[in-house]
Amino acid sequence: MKLGIIRCQQTEHLCPGTKCLQGAQHHTFNFEQFKDEPIELVGMVSCGGCPGKQVSARAAEMVKRGADTIALASCITRGNPIGYPCPFQAKQKDLVRRQLGENGRLLEYTHE
Repeated sequence: MKLGIIRCQQTEHLCPGTKCLQGAQHHTFNFEQFKDEPIELVGMVSCGGCPGKQVSARAAEMVKRGADTIALASCITRGNPIGYPCPFQAKQKDLVRRQLGENGRLLEYTHE
């Protein structure tokens, strides 16, 4: 798997992405399902700020750089660590799916 992670810009000052990165590195959390597949991190970027205005361009760039899987970090879909999931996540998922195409994988969260 060649993985790109998109995270919430609003949480960057609180979270350095440790659980997302460790999950991918050690095949834990939502990456456990890929335990038999090596994971190479292509990039980790923010959404670009509300309402996720850069998600499409950033997903496209990661695909261009080889990503076949893009994960929306748990800060977007589960609200970690601020307890507030992104109200624009459905649109972001749609935009990422378009950039990934039929063969790409979208992970809807990275960790609990």
